[in-house]
Amino acid sequence: MSIPAPFVWRDLKVLPEWVDENNHMNVAFYLKAFDDAFYGVYRAWGMDFAEVHARGFTTFAAENHITYQGELFLGDSFSVETILIDFDRKRIRWFNIMRKADGSIAATCEWLLLFVNFRERRVATMPDEFFDRLAEIKKVHDTLPRPPEAGRGIAIGNKRRD
Repeated sequence: MSIPAPFVWRDLKVLPEWVDENNHMNVAFYLKAFDDAFYGVYRAWGMDFAEVHARGFTTFAAENHITYQGELFLGDSFSVETILIDFDRKRIRWFNIMRKADGSIAATCEWLLLFVNFRERRVATMPDEFFDRLAEIKKVHDTLPRPPEAGRGIAIGNKRRD
């Protein structure tokens, strides 16, 4: 199976229940949209819900960082791109870019996920088949430009993209 670079989840729209008192998409729903975008990525990785229950492995979010760069309004279309930045046997670092219909960036989200034994609910060492598939994905994604927001923390001096 070929590996998309990046993975892209298309044809998304801002729903009425996602709009807040400022008449734009509320911050909480950016995270929901980013999280929902992982389902296709996980299927490509071989980690879908059937696999979680059959094999007993999943991932848990340990940390994420969102940058808000452009407003989305009710009914606006957007897409989410996902890039594998790094991984080891217990951790995976993904990066999402949310793009408006015109291609401009609405938001980014960087994730640190932990590989978990679902039955024990503890961090576990990733079996070779999952690790090897991530290595294949990373090899393809290493050809993409690194997002300037990757690894960025919160600081007064942070600058926007050029």
